[in-house]
Amino acid sequence: MLAIAQDSGLDADLDRGPRKVAPGAERLCAATGDVKPIADMIRFVVGPDGAIVPDLKQRLPGRGAWVTATRAALKTALARKAFARSFRREVKAGAEILELTERLLERSTLDALAMASKGRRVVAGFVRVENALLNDPVVALIHASDAAPDGVRKLEAVRRHSERNIPVHDGYSSAQLDLALGRPNVIHAALLAGSETDTYIARALRLAHFRADDKPDRPTKN
Repeated sequence: MLAIAQDSGLDADLDRGPRKVAPGAERLCAATGDVKPIADMIRFVVGPDGAIVPDLKQRLPGRGAWVTATRAALKTALARKAFARSFRREVKAGAEILELTERLLERSTLDALAMASKGRRVVAGFVRVENALLNDPVVALIHASDAAPDGVRKLEAVRRHSERNIPVHDGYSSAQLDLALGRPNVIHAALLAGSETDTYIARALRLAHFRADDKPDRPTKN
């Protein structure tokens, strides 16, 4: 509550700007009125054209409104015209903001996967993934959403046999994985322990949390 209290004299549902957001701070959700840690929220600002813009990195200029990081909360914000109320002005905030926010979250997650690959934390290809599951510190398993059921079934058997609680991510197409990993025909991949992988997993969980109310729990399942 401290961060909210320090905003006395300002609109309680807007922050002071990107440089005034302290780590661990809490903000008021414009949709629900709940106070939550900023790690569980998404910041939104008003662009030059008056359109609401998701600020995932919390760096865009101007004062920002915060919404709990789920599609349900964002839908509520749009239905209640919460952004116009928070910013005290007319803004452009239609249903397209839902898809834009999800697309940006997904892009951020795939960017983190690309960085994990550059850090040699990603193993791709059925045989290499199978060997990694048996012998290496795998912390996540990825199947393309268009993977053949037989390949998925075989690797799932190996995963379960390992008796380790390795989460499975299956929310990306093979084309998206190809682009992120910089190689063709990526259907299966295993992520090895490392700081780059930690970043990817955190973003993947954030994406899955955003999607969870409308879609199956992707890209993570146990």
